[in-house]
Amino acid sequence: MASNNPALSRVPAFRAGGVPKPVDAAALGSSPTLEELFNARSAGAAETGRMTYEDTVLKTVALFAVLLAAGAVSWFFPVLALPGAIVGLVLGLVNSFKRTPSAPLIIAYAAAEGLFLGGVSSIFEQFWGGVVVQAVVATLAVFGVMLALFASGKVRASGRVTKIFLVAMIGYLVYSLVNVGLMMFGGVSSDLAFGLNSMTFMGVPIGLIVGILAVLMGAYSLVLDFEFIKNGVQRRVDRRYGWQGAFGLMVTIVWLYVEFLRLFAILQRN
Repeated sequence: MASNNPALSRVPAFRAGGVPKPVDAAALGSSPTLEELFNARSAGAAETGRMTYEDTVLKTVALFAVLLAAGAVSWFFPVLALPGAIVGLVLGLVNSFKRTPSAPLIIAYAAAEGLFLGGVSSIFEQFWGGVVVQAVVATLAVFGVMLALFASGKVRASGRVTKIFLVAMIGYLVYSLVNVGLMMFGGVSSDLAFGLNSMTFMGVPIGLIVGILAVLMGAYSLVLDFEFIKNGVQRRVDRRYGWQGAFGLMVTIVWLYVEFLRLFAILQRN
């Protein structure tokens, strides 16, 4: 099944037909003896040059270390949030549509997102104290639950659900663009801090409804990320694609965190 996550869908290694050709043993010289095979240690990612779960986890941890370091700086200088958002958007698009991953560009994306998140989190915390901790805990909880469900085999991506996810994602993006446009050009009253999200439907803030739907979409996006990392490992694709898997996870986790940040802020306002 083709991915609908742009961070992975345009990478040939994660699509059907991306399985590398087996190595010709005859080309490697004389075959090792059975005793040598038993005594030899297992080859890791460095020796095989193939993508592994362990290597992808290390790359993911490294990216979040960069994000947190940049976020710590921006926390004290929130003005860095805007340039971080712009650079992060550009690098996010570049990395999503590159056919082969670039570690420097992905690391630069993590740094830019750190500047954005650190500044935004600092601003939110000033107006709605406690939302940052709540958003972090909620994001980690969703990630942990979805990872556990996926690892146990209880949750898997399906073609029908993925099509629904894609349609919902398009609707969410259109709504977000309209909302930002109205806020920027004065189409919404200035007392509505979150634009359309501050309006109510049957007494319930629209932002709360949209936020819950966005969290559900983010949770399913994590399933797609896990699925394609699993496919990459099983197909023994090149080790560098671990950066692409880590990038896909970061995009989804950042999205979830921002949605939770906004959700808890809206709840405090009401």
